[in-house]
Amino acid sequence: MQTTAPTTYPNACDSHVHVYDSRFALIPNVPVVPPDAPVSAYRAVQQALGLQRAIIVQPSGYGWDNSCAVDALSQLGDTARGIALIAPDAPDAEIHRLHAAGMRGVRFMMIGDAPRPLGWDVLAPMAARLAGFGWMVNLQLDGRDMPAHEDVLKRLPCPLVIDHVGKFLEPVRPEHASFQSLLRVLDTGRAWIKLSAPYETSKTGAPAYEDVSLLARTLAEKFPERCLWASNWPHPGRHPAPSDAAMYELLSDWAVSSATRQRILVDNPASLYGF
Repeated sequence: MQTTAPTTYPNACDSHVHVYDSRFALIPNVPVVPPDAPVSAYRAVQQALGLQRAIIVQPSGYGWDNSCAVDALSQLGDTARGIALIAPDAPDAEIHRLHAAGMRGVRFMMIGDAPRPLGWDVLAPMAARLAGFGWMVNLQLDGRDMPAHEDVLKRLPCPLVIDHVGKFLEPVRPEHASFQSLLRVLDTGRAWIKLSAPYETSKTGAPAYEDVSLLARTLAEKFPERCLWASNWPHPGRHPAPSDAAMYELLSDWAVSSATRQRILVDNPASLYGF
């Protein structure tokens, strides 16, 4: 693994950031109350890593209330876009309002057994609706479930962004059927994947996270035009949190050429999120 951070790229984008601000109330019975992680703290991360753009992703702890994320977008201005959580019956006026605030998609969390605000039954109809607004689906699932949902994901009429190297809860080899399914979804040309948060699923562990890194390298090699990079700051639920610099350094191992890193950090997010 490289021991120095990648070269700074103007307009580099962090494609998955959460903001937690105590000015905004969490939903009742949140399993874990996150520590404050305001925009001011994230700006320090941006400065340290040489990042200029960010995608603010609605945390599950705020439920349908996107106020904290919208506030973060207002603070960051045109250097940020957002991913919201909206109810299936939200009126068009709400989507228009969130779009004006900088939102560009809806988050679907398909991990775990807890009740989901948006489930698989809502995905296709929601995607059809989002397509009319130029929005995307941001999906987190256990990558091992990809074959069961491949056909639906390949037919979505709006862009699809998949979190955290596919988030295989038990990392697989690149030749595994579920990873090959992921590659076929990316091959549609309408799907993107975040190279991020290897610590969430790796069994080999820090610093190289070699089992997840093997998948990330494969994705960067086969689909450089479909990859994004993200910090997953402030690393919810991780105690202690991983080093932000170390997470950024991993990109040099996953994408070995400067041209590929330019695509992943700058060109791909600029095109996808409309910077």
